[in-house]
Parts: sequence; C-alpha cells; structure tokens
Amino acid sequence: MSNAPSHPAIKNDLEVVADQRKARGAFFTPPEISRFMAAWALRTPRDRVLEPSCGEAAFLVPAASRLRELGAPQEALVEQLHGQDIHAESLEEARQILSSYGHGASLEVGDFFTRHPERTYDAVIGNPPYVRYQNFAGVSRSASLEAALRQGVRLNRLASSWAAFTVHASAFLKPEGRLALVLPAELLAVKYAAQIRRFLLSRFRTVRLVLFENLVFPGVLEEVVLLLAEGSGGAQHFELYQARDAADLQNVDAGNWVEFRPRGDDKWTGALLTTDAFGLYDQAVASHDFEVMLDWGETYLGAVTGNNDFFTLTRAQAKKLRLPQNELVRISPPGSRHLRGLTFSEHGWEVLAKKGEQCYLFAPGNEPSRAAQRYISAGEEQGVHSAYKCQVRTPWWRVPLVARPDLLFAYMSHDRPRLVRNGAGVHLLNSLYGVRLHAVRQALGQELLAIASLNSLTLLGAEMVGRAYGGGMLKHEPTEVDRLPLPSLAVLNAVSERLRLIQPQIGGMLRRDDIGPVIHAVDRVVLQDHLGWSRSQLDAIRAARATLHGRRMTRARGPHGKD
Repeated sequence: MSNAPSHPAIKNDLEVVADQRKARGAFFTPPEISRFMAAWALRTPRDRVLEPSCGEAAFLVPAASRLRELGAPQEALVEQLHGQDIHAESLEEARQILSSYGHGASLEVGDFFTRHPERTYDAVIGNPPYVRYQNFAGVSRSASLEAALRQGVRLNRLASSWAAFTVHASAFLKPEGRLALVLPAELLAVKYAAQIRRFLLSRFRTVRLVLFENLVFPGVLEEVVLLLAEGSGGAQHFELYQARDAADLQNVDAGNWVEFRPRGDDKWTGALLTTDAFGLYDQAVASHDFEVMLDWGETYLGAVTGNNDFFTLTRAQAKKLRLPQNELVRISPPGSRHLRGLTFSEHGWEVLAKKGEQCYLFAPGNEPSRAAQRYISAGEEQGVHSAYKCQVRTPWWRVPLVARPDLLFAYMSHDRPRLVRNGAGVHLLNSLYGVRLHAVRQALGQELLAIASLNSLTLLGAEMVGRAYGGGMLKHEPTEVDRLPLPSLAVLNAVSERLRLIQPQIGGMLRRDDIGPVIHAVDRVVLQDHLGWSRSQLDAIRAARATLHGRRMTRARGPHGKD
C-alpha cells in the first residue's frame, strides 16, 4: 500500500512535481543503482567527484558514504563532492539532504552544457536528463551541440539530451578518471547514438555496460543501461553484463562479462546474443543467400493527413456527404490490426468497408464538387486547416499521396514485423510503411516475399535492426527496414514452388495468430532443405531471436514481470 498522502490537493501538488521532473528529463534513481555506481567510480579517499545533474543528490549521498568508507575525513567532503543542476529548487533540496547526513558539498546552479570543462575530477557520476529531441530545443540544445562539438562529436538533429551530456561529462575527467552514468538503452541501437558509441570506444581505455532483464525505474517504461568507462587511449571492444534487476548488481564482480567487438557504426545489439549465435547471424547476412530490403525495393512512410478524423471516411460518411467516387481514394484503414495474413486482399478491404472502417481518403481535385466544398467549409469551421501539416500545404485540404505500394509493412509490433502483399491495390497513411519493389523483382516479390520473410533469420534480423520501445513494442524506421535481411532473389526463385504449395495454410495460420508453426514451416523450406542448415544452427538462431523477443516482452510486463 502506498504511503503517499491521500488529500486531493497534496496529491495534485505531487503530480505537478512529477510532471515538472519529467519535463526536464529527471527520473528518480533507485538507491541500489546509485550506491553501486558510486562504489565502482570512487576508489581512494582523495577522489573528487562531480554529479552534473544532481537533482536531489541521488548520487552525491552514496558518493559521500563511499568516500567516508575509504577513509576521507568528514570535513574534506565539501571540497571533494561537487554537484550542479539547472533547477534551483532541486539543488536546495540536495543541500538539505546532504546536510541531514552531515555532509557538505560544493553545489552550483546552472546549465551544465555552458560549464567550461576542467579535467580535475576522478569520477563523474549521475543520471543525465533524458529529453527527446522534439522537446529539447532553444538555447540549451544549442549549448549542448556546441559542447559535444568541442570534444569532436557532431550530433545530428535527432539526438536526445543524454547524448551531448555523456560527451561533455567526459571532458571533466582526469586522464585515468571514471565515468559512471545511467543511460537509456537506446545507446545500443538507435542510429544517432552511433556517434556516441564511436566516441566512447575512442575516448576510454575500457568500456563496460550493465543491462537489466527487468525494468528498474519505478513507473518508467524506458530501459536503461549503466555505462562504466575509465582511462584513456581507446578500446577495441566493450564488455557487457546482464543483470536480472537492481538487486542483482551485488553479483556483478563475480558475473559473466561478455566481450563484444563492434564493426564500424554497427549497433551494439549483437552483444546480447551468444558468441556462436551472433557469428552465425553475421555470417549468414554477409553471404549471397541473404540480401536486405533495400536490394528488393524502396521503403517509405505513408501519407500524412494532419487530421485523420477529418480526412479519412467510412463508406456511410462518404455517402452521407454525397461525395462522388472520383473525390475518394481507397486506403488501408489507419492502424495495422487488420494486417494479419500474407495478403491484404480486395475481399479483405471490402469486409472492412462494410464494417464501417475508415477505408476512404477525402481527395478532391483542383475543382472540388459542391459536396466537397461544403465539407471543406465544415473543416475550416472546426479549425482543421489550422493543423501544422495542413498549414504548410496549398490547398490545405489536399493530402499529398505517396506511391501505391506493392507491399505494406507494419512498423510497430509486439510479435513480429508484418510484411503483407497489397492485393487490394490501396493507398496508405503514415500508420504503415509502403514497399515499392524494383521492377525486375516485382512479380516474385509481390507473390512470395511476405511468406519468405517469416524465417527465423529474418525475424532475428528484425530484432537486431529495430529497436524496443516502451511496453515491449518493436519499432523500425525506414532506414532500419532497408537493412532487414531477407532471402536473396536467387534463393527465393529456388524455393518458390515449395512456398507456393504451403502459402494457403500459412495465410490461415497467421490470421489465427498461430505464428510458431508458420516459422517452422518456412524454416524447413528455406533454411534447412535449401540452404542446408543443421538443427544446431537453426536452434541457435531461434534461441537468439527468443532472447531479444523475450527481453521486450519482459519489459512489457513491467518491473516485476507482471502485466
């Protein structure tokens, strides 16, 4: 049972504080984590430590305790403990908390990104603010990019606040200093973090990461990783330890650290696999047996309306508005729940239209009919034309269509990415990606690429090139879909007859969400019988995919493995 006050006014005040913390990217760090990181980073009684975003002294308190354990005099702590925060109220609370333990510290209010680096610290520890690029703007963002650039790292526009923070924090360390930060696990996978991954391996002598099987931040779906980096001179590899939860950190010293040598700007997700499994995957995707989606065709985002409620219509709505057929475009309804099988057929579209799904896009020409003009006027009365996407186009009511795709790709999923043939020949909105196949591959790709993609190697590849989001969702950006490994044109030609034979049964099983037998059937045709994979090789790839899929599902069930 919660010990929080139940009085409504107090509860609202607490919610306001929580919202303010979230807005500036601040999240409460579990004490098991802050104690572990302070113990790792501080090694002598003379160490000087900086917590650059100290909030309520979550790391300075265990740092003080650690220094005292090592023999530091109480009166010396004020010169050894340094903290900074942009939020004055949090810093004052940090001062009071430290004082309650009898500790003094040098605390400073200000934007860390504007602080000139002095390489005088033995350790920099903390939990950097996590603000996504959409909300990370203005003077602070400019200062962060400049701070990173001074260290030779040019971050792109998609970088969240933690990226520049990590680079800038490194500039305050002595040559043999230690950096201990709580970072989002997107460090391993997102494209913009490639610059940070490269920086860490070039800047530090050793780089270690601790991941968690379960979520460890109360009320937060973001997965985190503990960065433990030290020394100077660069490293050829990093090491990774997978802990069950925060309590498992006590076993790190005796734990099994896995060494991983990344290639270039490749993601670090491969470190989560066994050495044998990653080697097999790496070898397969580099062979002539597999190509990537970019070899098959172009992946692109569907049309952006600016207001789906206005622009997408049911059959009944279109009839009531008396819109002529030439001012309507047939679309795959918003969302992807209807994409269950191998093909989105004409019959499937008609069933959805009869059920009242939004299967039409309002799409008048240069001279709208009277019915369309009335609908446009109604939209202006509702303020639809004021939406950003509507404001930046002329006329506001004409949605720019993208090419009608050969295949539809559901880029957000729990179980697997869904590649589906566009048998209905519909247009699509931005809840889906479209895939336009190259002309020489179009006929075979339309017919069989969807079923061929349901092999274990491709499904593992989907986990490798994509990224996990809150709630266990797997998401792919178009450039990540480009790198999705798929059977090559030669392989698909070779197995085409057998895939055609099993296609009807596969489609039915998919519509029933019976995915296990589907994967086994496609594996038998593509990987085992044609490519000659052994049972042990197939088991290794399946286990690797299960590992990454299981991590996502564990996070979907929350910090204690419960739904």
